[in-house]
Amino acid sequence: MDQFIRGVTLISQLCGIVAAGLIAAGVLVVCEMVFLRYVLNENTIWQTDFTTYSLVGATFIGSPYVLLTRGHVNVDVLPHYLGKTARFYLALVSILMSLAFCVIMTVLTFNFWHEAWTERWVSDTMWRARLWIPYSTMPIGLALVSLQFVVDLISLLTGRELPFGLKPKDTSA
Repeated sequence: MDQFIRGVTLISQLCGIVAAGLIAAGVLVVCEMVFLRYVLNENTIWQTDFTTYSLVGATFIGSPYVLLTRGHVNVDVLPHYLGKTARFYLALVSILMSLAFCVIMTVLTFNFWHEAWTERWVSDTMWRARLWIPYSTMPIGLALVSLQFVVDLISLLTGRELPFGLKPKDTSA
């Protein structure tokens, strides 16, 4: 079990690195696009699409890392005022609902990606990007965030992690 948790943690960390790389690539391409358009007065064809797809990809691929580091927006007023047992069950229900949502979205986005793949969809721009490439980030990212939720569930159920990271008598904000 520890190896599984360690493996998923490493994958989530790798996802964070890939997401940061996609954001950096998008920023560099925007800078290149501004230089080409406003300094050299040349047309830009692929830059806007690439930047958009990079940022969308970074969002989906980076989501397991965000969950791993608890970087998401979290409202934790209720867990502060709940007892140990209620806090545990609230964390359990939250993880299970989030996992179910991510699994459903993984299946739906996989179907969307598969349709783009089999129908050979391309973007409507001059670049004519094959859309299965950027669309693949959706099911991949959601599948990996689902794995991270499984690790969170295992950690909660085995006591490796406390519900919401709060100690039983921790009521400080």
